[in-house]
Amino acid sequence: MEIKKFNVGDILEMKKQHPCGEKKMKVLRVGSDIRLICMGCGRDITVAREKIERNIRRVISAENS
Repeated sequence: MEIKKFNVGDILEMKKQHPCGEKKMKVLRVGSDIRLICMGCGRDITVAREKIERNIRRVISAENS
């Protein structure tokens, strides 16, 4: 399995959408758990790294946005 590289401030486009309908999440904290904020509704969530890495479609780096 490919390990996805992302940093604090990056925006992750997910395969599945958040219940509000948005697919983009911003990374707030990186570690064994990843803290994200939904770009649509602003909900703050913490999810295990393994689960996030399986569900990332692409990484939009903070330098490009």
